[in-house]
Amino acid sequence: MQFAVDRGISPDVFTLLGVAGAVLAAICIAMGWWLPALLMLAARLGGANLDGAVARARGVSRPWGFVLNEIGDRVSDLIVFAGLFALAARTDGLPSWSALLTVTAAVAATLPTTASLAGAGAGATRRNGGPFGKTERCLAMVVATAFPALIGWVCGVIIVGSLLTATLRLLGAHRELIERVTG
Repeated sequence: MQFAVDRGISPDVFTLLGVAGAVLAAICIAMGWWLPALLMLAARLGGANLDGAVARARGVSRPWGFVLNEIGDRVSDLIVFAGLFALAARTDGLPSWSALLTVTAAVAATLPTTASLAGAGAGATRRNGGPFGKTERCLAMVVATAFPALIGWVCGVIIVGSLLTATLRLLGAHRELIERVTG
């Protein structure tokens, strides 16, 4: 990070690197190449985490940068799930339960961030924690890529984990907003 700060590299570069990592990860996942998928998902996470850190360290945080970061993260998630859908289709054919569960997991994976942003929009603290975030989703993708027969099960874990994380974030936001009114 210090390298980027010292050279004045825009945080948006890291957002783009994260999206590029997601594209390459999706290709690797679709092909069933778990080790390259792991490396590209690490690049995806690195870009997703460094953009905000570099912006804060350089003192160039801006509202539009926040928007770009969120769009980059959501697009990256969908791209990676498209790779998993392609692997499910190659492995089990279409239509299949694993392909259907992959689509369902992609939708469920949007819920924790939706909950977090909705709470923040109502005035609560933006919550990023929880038992199943983007790091855990990336790990689950690697497992599904390494063991395609488990795609349905892995997607089930993603669905349940995402619903649990979204629920916990909403409960935290609710508690905070109620305390402001009553406290």
